[in-house]
Amino acid sequence: MLTFTTLASGSLGNAALVSCGDTHILLDAGISAKRITAGLAELGVKPHQLSAILLTHEHSDHVSGLRVFTKKVGVPIYATGPTCREWYRKNRCDQVKGLFQPIGAGDGIQIGSLWAESFSTPHDAADSVGWSIAGEGARVVLCTDLGYVTDEVRRAVEGCDLLVCETNHDVDWVRSGPYPYYLKQRILGDCGHLSNEAGAELAAFAVETGTCSVVLAHLSQTNNTPRRAYEAVSRRLAAMDCDPERDVSLRVAPRDAVGPVWSPKGVSVC
Repeated sequence: MLTFTTLASGSLGNAALVSCGDTHILLDAGISAKRITAGLAELGVKPHQLSAILLTHEHSDHVSGLRVFTKKVGVPIYATGPTCREWYRKNRCDQVKGLFQPIGAGDGIQIGSLWAESFSTPHDAADSVGWSIAGEGARVVLCTDLGYVTDEVRRAVEGCDLLVCETNHDVDWVRSGPYPYYLKQRILGDCGHLSNEAGAELAAFAVETGTCSVVLAHLSQTNNTPRRAYEAVSRRLAAMDCDPERDVSLRVAPRDAVGPVWSPKGVSVC
């Protein structure tokens, strides 16, 4: 059975686990190796049981724990070629470099019982991607760190069972908040992050095409709250006569803790 769990999800660090039988894939490693190991332990998975690590891009909130964790656990790391090169340019660790398995954006790979397929995302990184992961008749799509929703993103999201959807910020909070002007422009730009409203539109599209569960992710520590993100998406779903308490499962991923475990049979708290 396919399951998905966030280990952390926010502007300060991101990591998640997708499992199906004996296949376990870590999505990003943006928290410390110690926290990754502890989060896996909560889910009954030991680091050496990982089948692979998939990276979305090389920003620190997605790779900060990669070097220490993979030096201890020699597991294949899949990322786009530019992402691999940019990580190595910043870290210069040959031991970890040897674990990288470069792929092209849009490529798919079989990892144990799971099929993982990347898709390009518009973000200010070397060559960022989202991931669509399928196994045993179910499919999870991780879609964060993008400035706007492209046709390619929509094709990847369409009909998935679970959408992990970015709702990074409240636009008014960013504009009136403490960030310097250049950072506000980055966040709000086409290579930045999805706002609550933009994430709500993506979630609505997914639900219209058959998605039954949505996890809101990558919330800003400064410019958002879980309640604000949830309410924005709830309003959009209600506008299409969809009750997030009845018709779909709508949840917000915790920023700094292991989240609930999702499976096609429903959500349970681990």
